[in-house]
Amino acid sequence: MTEQGPLRPLNPQGFFPLLNKLSTWMWKNGDTPLEHGPCVSCADLKGWLDMLNEPLQPHHMPPRPSRQATPAQIIILGFLGIILAGALLLMLPVSSRMGVVTPFSDALLTATSATCVTGLVVHDTATYWSPFGHLVLLALIQTGGMGVVTVAVSVVMFSGRKIGLRQRWVMQESISAPQVGGIVRMTSFILKAMLLIEGTGALLLSLRFCPQFGLLQGLWYGIFHSVSAFCNAGFDLMGTSAPFSSLTGYVGDPLVWGPIALLILAGGLGFLTWQDLREHRLHFRAYRLQSKLILVSTAGLLLLSFLFFQCYEFRLPQWAELSGWERLNAAAFQAVTPRTAGFNSVDLTLLSEPGKLVTILLMLVGGSPGSTAGGFKVTTLAVLLLSARAVFFRCGSPSCFGRRFQDEALRSASAIFLMYLVFFLLGGTLICCIDGVPLLDALFESASAIGTVGLSICGTPGLSLPSHLILTFLMYVGRVGGLTMIYAVTSGSPVSSQYPQERVTVG
Repeated sequence: MTEQGPLRPLNPQGFFPLLNKLSTWMWKNGDTPLEHGPCVSCADLKGWLDMLNEPLQPHHMPPRPSRQATPAQIIILGFLGIILAGALLLMLPVSSRMGVVTPFSDALLTATSATCVTGLVVHDTATYWSPFGHLVLLALIQTGGMGVVTVAVSVVMFSGRKIGLRQRWVMQESISAPQVGGIVRMTSFILKAMLLIEGTGALLLSLRFCPQFGLLQGLWYGIFHSVSAFCNAGFDLMGTSAPFSSLTGYVGDPLVWGPIALLILAGGLGFLTWQDLREHRLHFRAYRLQSKLILVSTAGLLLLSFLFFQCYEFRLPQWAELSGWERLNAAAFQAVTPRTAGFNSVDLTLLSEPGKLVTILLMLVGGSPGSTAGGFKVTTLAVLLLSARAVFFRCGSPSCFGRRFQDEALRSASAIFLMYLVFFLLGGTLICCIDGVPLLDALFESASAIGTVGLSICGTPGLSLPSHLILTFLMYVGRVGGLTMIYAVTSGSPVSSQYPQERVTVG
């Protein structure tokens, strides 16, 4: 009798091939009597049993689920990290003019407002924060306007390190690019365009501020307000004349509100639109469909809002102290600034009820995808309106400019619109219940937060801490995007199966 070696552990993965062979043999010979049919040979039996004794191979192991963060998770965590770091810096005594420690709640709201390029503040920017605090705010505004991922990729580019496929993938999601290819060139173009636009705006504003505030302070004011306007942040340093006054002292000065309005529009058009403008110039037909929708929708919103403010709002008795020239300037600027900018050239508390409502709608719409602006975006509005037109006229799929939309665009637009509407109504209702402010004013504050605008009527400093936390959450959701938040939370969820269709009547 030969001595047997130690028993090896059975390979569980060999069970399935064995089961497959046995079932095949039984299927072929199941109807044959055992005494007349073929039987299993010893060689076959030995080969089958050896399957169970085969050692485990590395390639037999099932792949482990990836634990790498998704682009959506990277984006929301990046913004959260920048906000917390900014809040800690603003809490330092060196950040305030009085050299005191700023409460964490105030620092958190201010840092969130700066990073999310909103403009809602509890302390006047010019009088409360020190020059160091202003630098911190400017860095947060620039980082939030460009996007955390864009800034990180830019640092990697300048360091000379190679940008991998995963970084390109995250960058594509961050700027809403149509494809990964050419994303590095796109990032380089964004940086150059940003520096050119902000530099030009700073120069134009300095020509007006330097004679008024002196050379150094005028240059600093030009740089700060240029970056704040291009990033659609709405932070200003004009509180030295009157706290929270914004640009009310320049209502009839186009040398100030004009460059700021142009900077707001440039930042709100989106990076892809800039690329089309650079490559195709005035050849509108050569633009991609998204750029056409952005330009046409933006022009339409600007025209309609300007006509409303000029023909109705600023003809009311409460604006009688403004001259005809100042009313024209105020109407033009008021049509632009609700596009998530946050500057104001008039006292917004004097707005009529229809004026407040129109401003709320403009703040909710916001700017364009892949831009420094917030809101549920003009492309979302365009897709919904064109889809409604297709339903009304029974045109089949919604289309424009000789192109039709994919079904995913309509589903995403509906989800984004509903999400913003729910957060806007819920936030405004909670603020109204907590602080007892009028509902329309509370909705104005809520729309300003989730649209990352920064305009205020009821006065953010006068609200309670729970309302401040609500506004902080709304600003964060409005900047990172509703779908980005959902994708980050639901990543890794199993794909649902396709169920049978059944007709449902709507409307």
